[in-house]
Order: sequence, then C-alpha cells, then structure tokens
Amino acid sequence: MTRRRRRGVWLVVLGAIAALVLGVATTVSAALGIFRSPGPTGGSAPSAQCGPPSLRGRVVDVTVDDMGGMMRRMMGDTHDHLPPGGGPGGDHSMGMMWLRATPRAVPAGTVSLRVVNTGAFAHEVVVLPLRAGQAVGERPVGTNGKISEAGSPGEASRTCGTGEGEGIAPGATGWTTLTLRSGRYELVCNIPGHYAAGMYDELDVTASR
Repeated sequence: MTRRRRRGVWLVVLGAIAALVLGVATTVSAALGIFRSPGPTGGSAPSAQCGPPSLRGRVVDVTVDDMGGMMRRMMGDTHDHLPPGGGPGGDHSMGMMWLRATPRAVPAGTVSLRVVNTGAFAHEVVVLPLRAGQAVGERPVGTNGKISEAGSPGEASRTCGTGEGEGIAPGATGWTTLTLRSGRYELVCNIPGHYAAGMYDELDVTASR
C-alpha cells in the first residue's frame, strides 16, 4: 500500500471515529434532556459583530462550551477556543458541558461578566452566592433539570445584549454588570440539564481595600 493510500485510509478511520463519538454524545445528551434549541436566533450563527460595549468595573471573561463545540474543533473548525484550564482536563471533573471564568477572583464592587459561547448550543451564566463550606456543583437539581436561583444578583443570558434573555446563542456574546459584595459565588448555566452536565465555576470576590 502506498504512503498516500495509507494516509487516506487513516483519514477515513479518524473521521468515522469522530462521527461515532459525536453520535453517541448526542444520543446520551438527548436522553438526559441537556440540549435545547439555540434561543432566538433559530439555530443560525449570529453576526461576528457581536461584541459588548466598554464594560464597567472589573471584567471577568466567562467561556461556555459543550461537546458539540469541541467536536467542531476536532473536525477542523478553529474559529473558537477553550479558555486556559477549560474543557476536558480542566480543574473540575468534567461533564459534557463546561463553564470557565478568568480571573476567578476580583475585588468587591462593580463587576462585569463578559460571556462568550463557543459551544454548539445556547447557554447562559447565572450568579449565585455560595454558603460557607458549600462547594460548586453541589446544588440539588429539580425534576425540571434546573437549580434554584434564589438570591441571585443577576445573570447574562441575552444574545448580543446585557442581562436576562432567552440564552446566548452559539458563537455569540452576552454580558452583565453587577455590584457584588465580598464572598464566594457560583457561576452556573441553568438551562435545563446544563448544571448537572458540568456547567459551573467559582468566582471569589474579595473585600475592597
């Protein structure tokens, strides 16, 4: 077998493996109910001119992603990327979706979240306070696939906009500006099933000097 032919065979094999992995992941995810339609855009990618305005206070960049986005990158779509430490092999035990904040500590006061969705499905970021001794990922999930949002100071869930919406569409950005007191907070995606799938991270807000 010639070198060129062997290379062609390997490309076919790798493509088949990638398709199989994606198919299994999609089937399992559908059974768990963790995917939903990508919000108001009807599944089409939003315009690339979807950047936030100049944000006030300390800016925390949050990346939300999923297996669909990772498979796109494996197949050669390099338009998005994982944040440092994000994705499989990051700091947390990973599910089929993930959320990563950078930096993970800011002083109290005005804090802006700039959320980029590099996945294939709609996501959001809801801010929730953490009790003393409570770890991220430990909140009880209801029968609707969601956790309680009691005590939340705000969220970023609007495609190409600020505050509350119907979810940030794939490839789009959403943002919000909040006033946070010192303490520990959990950043979560509360679209049904997404929290249980691994979409949470911690943000520590320290006392202002």
